[in-house]
Amino acid sequence: MRVTTPQLSTEWAAYYQLRYLVLRQPWQQPPGSERAPDDDAPGTVHAVALADDGSVIGVGRLHAATATQAQVRFMAVHPAWQGKGVGGVVLTYLEKEARQRGLTECVLQARAAAVPFYERAGYVVVVPSHMLFGSVPHFLMRKEL
Repeated sequence: MRVTTPQLSTEWAAYYQLRYLVLRQPWQQPPGSERAPDDDAPGTVHAVALADDGSVIGVGRLHAATATQAQVRFMAVHPAWQGKGVGGVVLTYLEKEARQRGLTECVLQARAAAVPFYERAGYVVVVPSHMLFGSVPHFLMRKEL
């Protein structure tokens, strides 16, 4: 497995397909809802974890929220690969990118089920934040980089 920025059109298509499969489809959200208006903003980092056969098995995105703060969004791991370290590798890649850009803190909005994963990575819950799709509780989490 390796983590990189999507380059090929096939990698970009698989990147967005995985975001949809894991983060939108289970809540009957329409195709296209996995995309965000700021996905193409300058400085945004997209990461893909690629299996040995080149298939996209994990994704994540990072952008600068402030001059010192990074935000991680759209973390997703293919269901067949969950629990195998893929998410940790993607998160480590994004945090490294944040540090290289001089950012000193990282925040994210974690779904309740993902809170233990982020806690193991050193994040702490700041406050419960919002309910997505009327049924998915989220928590603001942060970590000093």
